[in-house]
Amino acid sequence: MKWEGNRESDNVEDGSDSNASGGGGSRGGFGGGRLGVGTIVIALVVSYFFGINPMTVLNLLSGGSAPSSEAQRPTQTHNSTPTTPADDRTKHFIRVVLADTEDVWGDIFRASGKEYIRPKLHEFTGSVNTACGTGDTASGPFYCPGDQKVYLDLAFFQTMRDRFQVSAEFAQAYVIAHEVGHHVQHLSGISDKVDQQRHAVSERQGNALSVKLELQADCFAGVWAFHANQARSIIESGDIDAALKTASAIGDDTLQQQARGHVVPDSFTHGSSEQRVRWFKRGMDNGKLNDCNTFAAGQL
Repeated sequence: MKWEGNRESDNVEDGSDSNASGGGGSRGGFGGGRLGVGTIVIALVVSYFFGINPMTVLNLLSGGSAPSSEAQRPTQTHNSTPTTPADDRTKHFIRVVLADTEDVWGDIFRASGKEYIRPKLHEFTGSVNTACGTGDTASGPFYCPGDQKVYLDLAFFQTMRDRFQVSAEFAQAYVIAHEVGHHVQHLSGISDKVDQQRHAVSERQGNALSVKLELQADCFAGVWAFHANQARSIIESGDIDAALKTASAIGDDTLQQQARGHVVPDSFTHGSSEQRVRWFKRGMDNGKLNDCNTFAAGQL
């Protein structure tokens, strides 16, 4: 991926900055919970392979309200690991990718007569307190609508390399773009509508709504990739395959098969590998938002 020398966003909060604030209040339900690549299944996988307690992640992704005392505290991170040149490169990369999403979505919103409110991206290591509760390494990247921030533990990219054998930077950019896609859903009111619907249906039906929301975020990531490449020619040979490999590796069916040895479709919350690949590709085909309406799709 070609990114060096491009504009860097100033909307990134370094976890080492103790003055960073979580902002916002606690919000319950799916729309107020964390909408991230780290699913319940990822929590189980990480727990199985690395011995990390998945309860924090399960609470993080369950859609329940965070304790008020926790949600009202300023954002805090626990980071005692010294940075390395590789970490510095990753941080520059994250800032460039975030800036690119700002440019793309700013143009798209402006074309429809709306204003794009840029999200903050908060880097952390270990754990972090947010307006949506506590997140940690096991949760993976996630978006909190309570404070309109994307939270990213830098260790997740290492997990991508170690667990999923994906090291391409464009694949990492896809992960960030997916979380920004949830921010777009929040600004568009889509998340709130899904939240309301989810409280009125069964768990199985709620999971199905979650899948549609996640697949739409994948499609939005594809929309970003299309426009970013049109404007700045960021995609190099092998980048798309790496992103599709990532989308496939984090499908619910793949992760469940690895963790349990069998698949339970009714428990899917993010979509199958094939679905995630298809919707990301759909967004990349021509960059049209109308093609990302998973809620009106006859077949996911």
